[in-house]
Amino acid sequence: MIEIHALSGAYAVDALDDIERAQFERHLAECAECRAEVAGLRSTAALLAETTATAPPESLRERVLADIATVRPLPPAVATGAATRRRFRLAPLAAAAALVAAVGTGVVVTQPWADDTSQTQLSAVDQVLQADDAERYTKAIDGSEATMVRSRSLNKAVLVTKNMAPPPEGKVYELWLDHEGIGMVPAGLMAQGGEQMILLEGDPATATGAGITVEPAGGSEEPTLPPVTLFAFEQA
Repeated sequence: MIEIHALSGAYAVDALDDIERAQFERHLAECAECRAEVAGLRSTAALLAETTATAPPESLRERVLADIATVRPLPPAVATGAATRRRFRLAPLAAAAALVAAVGTGVVVTQPWADDTSQTQLSAVDQVLQADDAERYTKAIDGSEATMVRSRSLNKAVLVTKNMAPPPEGKVYELWLDHEGIGMVPAGLMAQGGEQMILLEGDPATATGAGITVEPAGGSEEPTLPPVTLFAFEQA
């Protein structure tokens, strides 16, 4: 049988069934220490509203109660004099520490009940670069290199540059997608040279190619100068 004091953590996160909740609430009415502990744990849990919530797995309750059952709560530590006694319990304090970790630091909290199989979400650029159907088209440009990567399944494309010279003062590089029957359609701006990874706008899955031109700051509705380079896409 689980020691009644050890249920404070599970009660604070509403992980008890109806019978256990009723039993603990009767105990709570008589135990000031458990009331204080539950209040502290609930205050900590409320801070998680500022972070990205993760739905707990169905097995959460069974795992929590199974872990509690293996931990023997320490007996009350009685201080001498007028000091009040304090009961230290391992499971609730460990839960509180996990909940508090990184709160207020601007980072995402990893909840203790997060699914072990969860993976970090890839950025849109990384999704294209790692796509199974990624097509790569590389061009040399005066000692630099530009690679256009397209994923038709994601309908996204990324321009990757290496050692790209900066555009002239007051100018930008403008990216284009070439569509049959329409021509060049604006697909984004690149204000700097060097090493860049730019996610193109528009509909690259149906485009027949892409290009880069030098345009006035702010870009143009259609190319005003000959292209710096062009990429011809393979057609399905």
